[in-house]
Amino acid sequence: MDVANQSTVSEFVLLGLSNSWELQIFFFMVFSLFYVATIVGNSLIIITVIVDSHLHSPMYFLLTNLSIIDMSLASFATPKMITDYLTGHKTISFDGCITQIFFLHLFTGTEIILLMAMSFDRYIAICKPLRYASVINPRVCIALVVASWVVGVMHSMSQVIFALTLPFCGPNDVDSFFCDLPVVFQLACVDTYVLGFFMISTSGIIALSSFILLFNSYVIILVTIKNHSSRGSSKALSTCTAHFIVVFMFFGPCIFVYMWPLSSFLVDKTLSVFYTIFTPIMNPVIYTLRNQEVKTAMRKLKNRLLNSNKATPLHYF
Repeated sequence: MDVANQSTVSEFVLLGLSNSWELQIFFFMVFSLFYVATIVGNSLIIITVIVDSHLHSPMYFLLTNLSIIDMSLASFATPKMITDYLTGHKTISFDGCITQIFFLHLFTGTEIILLMAMSFDRYIAICKPLRYASVINPRVCIALVVASWVVGVMHSMSQVIFALTLPFCGPNDVDSFFCDLPVVFQLACVDTYVLGFFMISTSGIIALSSFILLFNSYVIILVTIKNHSSRGSSKALSTCTAHFIVVFMFFGPCIFVYMWPLSSFLVDKTLSVFYTIFTPIMNPVIYTLRNQEVKTAMRKLKNRLLNSNKATPLHYF
């Protein structure tokens, strides 16, 4: 981080969501609850898919990776925000700020490609079922996951490189609870309006283009399902609806924040909370409430654990 050493700003102050002590206590309790629920819920999905052999399929392999990304996305900034509410220490080092930018764009970029991979999986399964086994094989699934992480790394590196070229020598108050380019680049000591607007809007255009592509693919899938009225089609409709809800809730805030990077800070804060705290917990909620296979597998796992506890003799000393 040699560039960081050239800047007179060595740390940033995260202003958070509110200066009100009462609201900070409220946010601490709510976000702590959501964070724990996110980790527990997504961990439960991962364990269930691993343990239940009936879920050893491409769709659930991709879902497991989505859960891993959601836990990571919830963890890059939320734990620090929660501890900041307790300690009152709301500063972050320059290197720490750059690290947050890196991981934010790594996880969001990876999730975008992974959601597209999940859409491709459903498209082949529903629109070309006879070719599904040959097209979506274990090697292809692994390649899709690896590709999503590679694209995520490349995207995040481009954002970090841009951030490292900015000189910071004046104000250091970040009007958010984590570091991201839409707020950090405005603190630079040079006129970065054109370059920054282009760089940040590029992320919004990528997100918007990906969303349009996903939307079109799900429209094709839903039309195909409509033309095949059966019990299997009903199950496919439920699965695709769950997928689309996740896609909409993830892309909506991202597109708004990056397509309009100079919008109201209050709006940006609200949307940032939405896609970094609320969206990661919606994955386990949506997939468990709408997916009968996952609910059945979790029920079996629960019964297995209860039966194993009953079968274990108690030893008294």
